[in-house]
Amino acid sequence: MTLNTVTVTRIWEETSDIRGLALRPNSGTIHFAPGAHVDLHLPGRIIRQYSLCNGPTDTDAYLIGVKYEPDGRGGSAAVHALHEGDQIQVSDPRTNFALIQDTGPALLLAGGIGITPLLSMAQHLASIGHTHTLHLFVRGLDHVPFRAQMETLPDAPIHVGLAPPALNDMLTGLLRRPAAGTHLYLCGPGPFMDLITTTAQAAGWPADQIHLERFSATPLTVARSDDSFTVILKHSGQTIHVSATQTIVEALEAAGVDVLTSCEQGVCGTCLTRVLKGTPAHRDHYLTTAEQATGESMMICVSRCKQGPLVLDL
Repeated sequence: MTLNTVTVTRIWEETSDIRGLALRPNSGTIHFAPGAHVDLHLPGRIIRQYSLCNGPTDTDAYLIGVKYEPDGRGGSAAVHALHEGDQIQVSDPRTNFALIQDTGPALLLAGGIGITPLLSMAQHLASIGHTHTLHLFVRGLDHVPFRAQMETLPDAPIHVGLAPPALNDMLTGLLRRPAAGTHLYLCGPGPFMDLITTTAQAAGWPADQIHLERFSATPLTVARSDDSFTVILKHSGQTIHVSATQTIVEALEAAGVDVLTSCEQGVCGTCLTRVLKGTPAHRDHYLTTAEQATGESMMICVSRCKQGPLVLDL
């Protein structure tokens, strides 16, 4: 993974708990696709992914928005501790949540801080005159991030304080009878996206026209298995036992094998590992169903073993 040194050139408060940051590369130029994210390598060996909210003309610095999560795992706290002038390393932008390049309209639904990748998408779509609507759902007007950018968009309504059943009714209306070729993009809290996905499926949206990005996984996704198993590392020949109470990453680290991880919830893709032998039991939100079916790779932070031993390309 290529890492670049950036300088924090600007920090501003979008809301009481969401901070915006501009990260300017010390060398080179910025290239990104709408929906892309970068990995921030933060103090304390913390690696976290944050979506870019850049528009097509924002090419001087990476722009991100980070919500402070007091009960999180330290990533947001580390970002909120940064100061203007600090230098950190970031990866090249990666796009796991990409716009579909066709002529169909786009419907973008964001919950709170989930606005960041969708804001980038909407700004790009607006710049080329592509039909789209961006809806932002927030608890209150004081929780609206990036309002200035949203006000430049042609169709970006903000919905304040909606809760079931009013929220369900609103989503049912938005998702009823999708126009042919329409693509749906969503990002936000897990329950919000689950509700949208369920509503869209009930309304007849094709699965390949529903696109989402998760910031975290549900506890069920990261639950341990009742079974222990063995992994073999191809390059060192080590055989490592993974107990019923360990993830593969935890077992590797206990054996002194350092692996690159970030979310540890099967969402970000940082620990994607090739499987050379054996059958993984997938529990991630990163690989597509088709990719999981091949058994050629797995997320070792959450996935386990269906048939082993697992031989990993490590």
